[in-house]
Amino acid sequence: MAVTATAKGIRISPRKVAVVAALVRGRSVEDALTILSHTPRRSATAVEKVVKSARANADHNHGYKPATLFIAEIGVTPGTRLKRYRPASHGRALPFERKTSHIRVVVDGDKREVKKPVTKDAPAKKDEAK
Repeated sequence: MAVTATAKGIRISPRKVAVVAALVRGRSVEDALTILSHTPRRSATAVEKVVKSARANADHNHGYKPATLFIAEIGVTPGTRLKRYRPASHGRALPFERKTSHIRVVVDGDKREVKKPVTKDAPAKKDEAK
């Protein structure tokens, strides 16, 4: 079973985010975070946040070992487009679109062993017939 994290409606073009996502596809989570922290692109911070969120989900919610996590899948899909207009010559208005992205990260790794709860045994009764 893999653990996912998504970020929707990121105000960066999907093509620009996909370039950064390709850098970390298939790597371990620690390597990916190192690469993303040194990548000089605006979309690197958005991808880094989603990878950190997936790591936290795996650790806290699903009981995976953080050191063994790797990025099993990372995908970028286009989100909604905001239609805008910019002024042009002769009083015209030319349409353009502000593009958004959805980022989905799937991580996988080794699970922690589930500890058995400690049960308190009832104290042994001493011989009452002395």
